[in-house]
Amino acid sequence: MSDQQSFNHLRDEESAYLKQHNQNPVQWYPWGPEALQKAADENKPIFLSIGYSSCHWCHVMASESFENAETAALLNENFINIKVDKEELPDVDNYYQLACQIMNGRGGWPLNAFLTPDVKPYFVGTYFPKVGSEGVPSFTELIVNMNRAFNEEHETVIQNANQIIEALKQPPKVENKVQFEGHYPGAAAVLNALKEYQDNDNGGYGVDPKFPHYSFMEFGIEHILEGVIPEELGKHIVMSIEKMLMGGIYDHARGGVHRYAVDKSWTVPHFEKMLYDQAGLLKLLAKASLIYPSPLVFDSMIQTIDYLKNEMLSEDGFFFSGQDSDSEGIEGLYFTFTKDEFIDALTDFDEKLLDQTDKYLKWFNVSDQGNFEKGLNVITLNPACKDEFYGPEGWNEIRQVRQALNEMRKMRIPPATDNKGVASWNFQLGTALTDIIQYCNIDVIRHAAFELYQQCNESLHKTFLYHDEEGRTRIKTTTTRNGHVPLFEDYVMFADYSFRSYELFGQKNFLENGIQTLHFIFKEFYQDNGFSTRAKSFNDSQAYENIHTPIFDQSYKSALGTLILNLRKWSTVDSDLKEYIKSIESSVETLTHLSLQNPLAFGETLRALVYPDEAYRKLEVPLSWLQQNKFQQFFTNFSSRFALTYHENENDSWQICTLTECELQGESFEEFESVFKAPTEEASN
Repeated sequence: MSDQQSFNHLRDEESAYLKQHNQNPVQWYPWGPEALQKAADENKPIFLSIGYSSCHWCHVMASESFENAETAALLNENFINIKVDKEELPDVDNYYQLACQIMNGRGGWPLNAFLTPDVKPYFVGTYFPKVGSEGVPSFTELIVNMNRAFNEEHETVIQNANQIIEALKQPPKVENKVQFEGHYPGAAAVLNALKEYQDNDNGGYGVDPKFPHYSFMEFGIEHILEGVIPEELGKHIVMSIEKMLMGGIYDHARGGVHRYAVDKSWTVPHFEKMLYDQAGLLKLLAKASLIYPSPLVFDSMIQTIDYLKNEMLSEDGFFFSGQDSDSEGIEGLYFTFTKDEFIDALTDFDEKLLDQTDKYLKWFNVSDQGNFEKGLNVITLNPACKDEFYGPEGWNEIRQVRQALNEMRKMRIPPATDNKGVASWNFQLGTALTDIIQYCNIDVIRHAAFELYQQCNESLHKTFLYHDEEGRTRIKTTTTRNGHVPLFEDYVMFADYSFRSYELFGQKNFLENGIQTLHFIFKEFYQDNGFSTRAKSFNDSQAYENIHTPIFDQSYKSALGTLILNLRKWSTVDSDLKEYIKSIESSVETLTHLSLQNPLAFGETLRALVYPDEAYRKLEVPLSWLQQNKFQQFFTNFSSRFALTYHENENDSWQICTLTECELQGESFEEFESVFKAPTEEASN
């Protein structure tokens, strides 16, 4: 065993990210009692580094600093060094990300935090380069300054750290309330307020970098379907989806979506692929397909399902967390093509394609100079040519070229896949599959989603649910770390997945799981000022405060928004849940104003709050109807404000109820059909 192996304590860790660092000369410890006690015993500050295996800038910083012997020596001499995989310990990451935002107004990965021995942050930042530039110190300079501050300005450091802790413990609050009348401004008012931020050329909102904001756009699509969005505003949402799917943020060769685009035209992505983004994409496209039934949307769904099935599904039936942006040490190399490589791909697949080379170069925006680095092309579709390729013949050619590119990529060294399972992301993906089953009208896509759902459903329960030593059912946050305290996010996403599974498949245990989980969430996570990140009554040796759960959409939809949506919806079914709605009125009031001040960051909260209480409906029908195609044809009519429930009585009675009364009921399918069936042209005249 080498010297560095003997003092690097990550060698027994299962996390792919920690394994990437187990040969560093830095004397890393995993997060836990040993490292925290050592810092306390030696009264040494802590250097905490947080990242994940698919993170490009984490790799850059590792190469520049953590693999450097001189930098490692500085860290080892002056700090207790702890390395955290954010996917294993999302609560630790949330805590120090919030500290970073308090200090700097932003966060990200890698996250680098300097802590007092009792884990209070006194400085937090993100990436620091090997060589400093104007206004940005080198990482070596930062280490020296942070060590000097702790030893020579100790009282100031402690005072500042305590101030940050006090800020961390504060619940979300509103400085200035948004003035409006009624329950909540309508969806059209929210979208109209963002008109000045619309990118009318490229879709989306704001400038680069461009994030997809899946929950926000799902909110927009849902209300277009409700018929309450003016055409101008609705067109922007649809155009944004089209431009994203034509851009390089979407992987045209294989399917699936990258994290975000570094430019405003969606051309060059940050190439890593994360499971939660696939979930957000599929949920959005499932509903968007009802108003924009284009081959672009349908192929993006089926391609992404195929990608998930073949590259992201483990032998144990759970989904992997993500794939790297780098291959052979170069960002984007696996995903991009030179012009010659593009032509070679056509030749190898079918020489007949060469007859149309110039056309395909134009359709896919491929050039000698490229649109990325060193003559490489990120594959995109040219919006100016869509009239040429949107027809049946043209789109068949698009599919052939995509297949050709994928076949060539199979010969390359792929990016690494992080094969851990993350509970909340798996539940989000399972929920996305139910959305496709419910809302997509194309049988082959719906069946593919159903098949994938069947493959993963039982496995998700076996992988992430277990009984602890006291017989309590608990959710395991990841497949690579045992024994962590229950986390709010895991339980919310499990409840959401359970409810959606019940609605689509009618098994009563799904409904019971969802309702019981909501009760558990309020028992274990709710406090006077809102919801905490970690459960209250489980043994918890963590040294940092149990702060409020994040309130906005981060890389994926907000767990808090998802909880409120489910609570309001399923209160129509279980009257006991109504008391919880009353108990969170002050939290909802705060979220109302925060979400209206920054709607793009609160898409899931908008979905949860925009409907008034009286808009939610319980729809109860015979369980036997669920197996009948004539009933399934109405699935697309039931928006997220409908709670679908089933009875097992030997009759065809059905009812539609609000929170307070049953407003419609009948005794036959024909009566039910008359309520939801669109009027014929003859009947409407």
